[in-house]
Amino acid sequence: MQFEHAPQLRDAYPDLVAGVVLADGITATTDVSARTAGYLAAAQGRLVGGAESGFPEIQAWRRAYAAMGLRPTRYRCAAEALLRRLRLDGELPRVHPLVDLCNAISAAYAIPVAVLDLDRVDGDLVVRPAHGDEAYLSFAGDTEHPEPGEVTFVDSAGRAHARRWTNRQSGWSAVRAGTSSVLIVAEALHPGGEPAVTRLVAALVTELTDGWSASTAAAVLTTAAPRFRAPAADDDRGQAVSPGTR
Repeated sequence: MQFEHAPQLRDAYPDLVAGVVLADGITATTDVSARTAGYLAAAQGRLVGGAESGFPEIQAWRRAYAAMGLRPTRYRCAAEALLRRLRLDGELPRVHPLVDLCNAISAAYAIPVAVLDLDRVDGDLVVRPAHGDEAYLSFAGDTEHPEPGEVTFVDSAGRAHARRWTNRQSGWSAVRAGTSSVLIVAEALHPGGEPAVTRLVAALVTELTDGWSASTAAAVLTTAAPRFRAPAADDDRGQAVSPGTR
């Protein structure tokens, strides 16, 4: 299994940096309440200084959405939506321990984080403009087709795992009670985002190791190293954050 962004996206967004973590051994019984509390407190502390719309991480996504012809106040990236809800409600909903943890980390770093059930992803995964014939399953159970040119995560079977890049994830690959293997993707578009993504990935690996005793493989993807290759099933998975492969 490989993960990468299409060259045209990297050309259009030269500051794009992605963190990727593959993990096995996930369960729905781990208590992450203490772990998420620290990240949510960090996010709330930052919100004291001003609304999320002023964060450079969020502004970069707003510019990208505007360039794609989307109204940034109607279609928010996942990190902005989480921060907005945290600011207005003072908390985030509980979904699944891993999703809750990743949402808290996303809010703390103001960087969108997607969590996909790897067993529901067919072959390789590419973030690219849609052709328009990809199949997207909503959480309501409806099958949709992304608009041609809309950025989505597409697997080898032509299934779309997101709408409008980081705006809305597919119900098909959403983490559920029986999920055991996941692919976690964090994406930043703001200038100088690589150190933040590197710290975020390191935090994820630590939390997965401490909370689930999960085996992990991780990488930070840049223009110079844009591709993540999952290790073979019989390979040992390390816990170090390393550059992606060419």
